[in-house]
Amino acid sequence: QAVALIAGQERLGRRLQLEVNLSGLSLTSPEVLATIKEELAQSAIDPACLTFEITETAAIVNIQKARSFAERIAQLGCGFALDDFGAGFGSFYYLKHLPFDVLKIDGEFVRNLTESVKDKLVVQSLARIATELGKKTVAEFVEDDATLELVRSYGVDFAQGFGIGRPQPVSEWLELEPLATKPAVNAS
Repeated sequence: QAVALIAGQERLGRRLQLEVNLSGLSLTSPEVLATIKEELAQSAIDPACLTFEITETAAIVNIQKARSFAERIAQLGCGFALDDFGAGFGSFYYLKHLPFDVLKIDGEFVRNLTESVKDKLVVQSLARIATELGKKTVAEFVEDDATLELVRSYGVDFAQGFGIGRPQPVSEWLELEPLATKPAVNAS
């Protein structure tokens, strides 16, 4: 469905960038990778418009499968995001061993960012580490302007949360405004 949405927007002269959440089971399913490869080949979309996300906890279950999946996704030209980073206990191990493009900072560290010195230090550090590794960052659970300003000041690349916009069906979102004039919320 994501490939069809991107292709449809490309036909209208618009570039749509989508992130698709995958379950931990997807990492071990040869059918998932085969389907992705087939859909990309049939559609002729730019694979860079498609990023696949797995949660850090899904990666914990089988690091080798996660790494293999991420490498294959990269070979296809798609992005790979490590979602809810910081929720697991081996976080820095995954920074070292998983070939990801985007680090999504778990909302646990963002939710009370304006009040918590510890959360500020964690978010600043993760943003700096990701930047030094050449990765993009997303702060999850950005609920207000004060939090958005803090993540901007820390060098976080993008923000997501109810303060930015509530989830809605793609069909409604596409009707709001042409995508070419509605960029992703960039925190920096």
